[in-house]
Amino acid sequence: MKKIQSTCNYCSLACNLDFIVENGKIERIIPTVDYPVNKGFSCIKGLRLDRQQQVYKPSSLPRLKKADGTFEHTSWNQAVEQTAGKLTEIVEKYGPESVAAISTGQLPLEEMALLGHVLRNYLKANVDGNTRLCMATSVVAHKQSFGFDAPPYTLNDFELSDTIILIGANPVVAHPIAWGRIRANKIEGKKVIVIDPRQSETAQRADYHYPLKAKSDIKLFYILANVLIGEGWIDETYIENHTENFEAFKEFVADYPLDIAEEETNLTKEQVLELATLIHEGKNVSFWWTMGINQGYEAVRSEQGIINLALMTGNMGRPGTGANSLTGQSNAMGSRIFSNTAGLYGGGDYDNPVRRQAVANALEIEESLLPTKPTLPYNVIIEKIIAGEIKALWVVSTNPRHSWTNNKTFQEAMDKLDLFIVQDIYDDTDSSADCDVFFPVVSGVKKEGTYINTERRLSALRPVLEREEIERTDFEVFFKMGEALGMGPLLDNWKTPEDVFNLMKKCSKGMPCDITGIEYDALPNSRGIQWPFREGELLKEDERRLFEDGNYYTPSKKAKFIFEEPLENPIPLSEEFPYVFNTGRGTVGQWHTQTRTREIEEVRGAVSEGAYVYLNEKLADDLGINNQEIIEISSINGESSLFQAILSNTVAYNEIYAPIHYVETNTLTPSLYDSYSKEPSYKTTPVQIVKGVTKNEANKN
Repeated sequence: MKKIQSTCNYCSLACNLDFIVENGKIERIIPTVDYPVNKGFSCIKGLRLDRQQQVYKPSSLPRLKKADGTFEHTSWNQAVEQTAGKLTEIVEKYGPESVAAISTGQLPLEEMALLGHVLRNYLKANVDGNTRLCMATSVVAHKQSFGFDAPPYTLNDFELSDTIILIGANPVVAHPIAWGRIRANKIEGKKVIVIDPRQSETAQRADYHYPLKAKSDIKLFYILANVLIGEGWIDETYIENHTENFEAFKEFVADYPLDIAEEETNLTKEQVLELATLIHEGKNVSFWWTMGINQGYEAVRSEQGIINLALMTGNMGRPGTGANSLTGQSNAMGSRIFSNTAGLYGGGDYDNPVRRQAVANALEIEESLLPTKPTLPYNVIIEKIIAGEIKALWVVSTNPRHSWTNNKTFQEAMDKLDLFIVQDIYDDTDSSADCDVFFPVVSGVKKEGTYINTERRLSALRPVLEREEIERTDFEVFFKMGEALGMGPLLDNWKTPEDVFNLMKKCSKGMPCDITGIEYDALPNSRGIQWPFREGELLKEDERRLFEDGNYYTPSKKAKFIFEEPLENPIPLSEEFPYVFNTGRGTVGQWHTQTRTREIEEVRGAVSEGAYVYLNEKLADDLGINNQEIIEISSINGESSLFQAILSNTVAYNEIYAPIHYVETNTLTPSLYDSYSKEPSYKTTPVQIVKGVTKNEANKN
């Protein structure tokens, strides 16, 4: 029997776990007691990582679709050579931008970097990730306000903050370990404040809940800023020394008086003033947000509204403070910095000649091989497939037929492709069931690499179980495809995950995310290391925050106040579509499209098999809808879905809440995106409720 410490590859906390292994089988999983993130705790998903590919286990050989539409399994060599040949034909006929890929924030950074090397550096194709669905807005907000994609906090700040403000965040369900850190906070008189249209599981446990009108958050932040300025509840010294553009911001928010609060946000003047007072009276105030803010049509500016509140009150860089985005997936941070998609490896712009040469030198390649521009974003990739401009798509470890907004458009895209490749641990997802090429890969318990979690902490993923002879990792598939595409010597320095990690170290040198001081072999059995950690530095603390010296990554070293007039809602409620359709996580045990968590017996027994929505009890009574009745909901996007109605007063009268884990949910969300980040606006879709769906009609659908 042996104990192997590795990293959970579900959510962005990237907890560490001790796997007890005997005779090639995981006997037990124990949360690592002294790991700074989870401190001996884990949610059910991590504790059941041994269940992956146990019930739903596809063949370990690739599957190809034949001309008659049937499928056959074939050898790895044949599948790779045939697929590479088809990709080459498409590139030669239609050009490199006729090929695209969509990856995920759940691959280790080494695999993401290798995929970027093969498809972006070599083929000059477009590669975006499903982090576009969850974190793109935070990335843009950080870059514009701080000068780099730099979440400033450490998770320990949850325990050091006396005023914790959660905005569009539900950590009880989405980040249970983070909620555990909040509960562990022993500061006398600490306050937990939730700003959310819904009385979420977290709101029910908070000291204060402010149920604002859906997507009125940006106006609330501007009104709050005006109140704080008017009362003199700001830190003028911090503003003067460490920020720029405050006077213009002050003049701007003067047009957002307290008197408009109720009309614009559904919060009374008294509630808004109370919230401003709580911010003022807090010694160490921390602001935390996640998908409730990220997934909106003006999300970047909304997040900068939060950042502005933290800056103007001096709640940055000190223990228990910060404007803090909680990431969604285990390696979303790694995918943002080391995927070669929206910026060069290690961060930096494609048109910066100094940065280009530095990355080329680190990779030991000609500078001309590097991409000259960011990838097409996810939505444009789908649009160009439908328009016939992109002919081949490679989907890696994600399920966009289910998770993409207005998801029937992804089915339309699938039908248009000349070559559709899916690489996953399951061959029966909504996306993989009918693809042209399916590459089966092993789960994280058989892989190695590195994750960077939501607080910038690098941790080791190490094999817990040995692979069978014909099983392949994502890394091996990318490498073999690179060989088959003809990369030759361009792969010489990319042969192992450790090789790639060392390349990424070199690329990071001198950047805010510098990891040149981290040795690959130092991460296993460690407490993880947050970036930056430069060569020659000594690691004195396990938990470090950014901006403690007041210096940011902008040219002036000052944070920027950024703001903009709120947009008119592009899809407002109407007489035809009078209800707001909101989406989010359902339970702690469910994850995204449930391809993995369906294997967890405790989860299967505790969650609904079919799609459901929460409906306000008074609204249900007015419409004559009974609890657990099947109802049809039609959307402004022209689609309809059937749901079981669960009556609950946790949602407002005109608002409906649907868990994201069912394909019916994103059938209804529109093709609407934040203008700066291109992240989909999943949260506020106008819908209509159709009553009277019979059991027979429901079964037919």
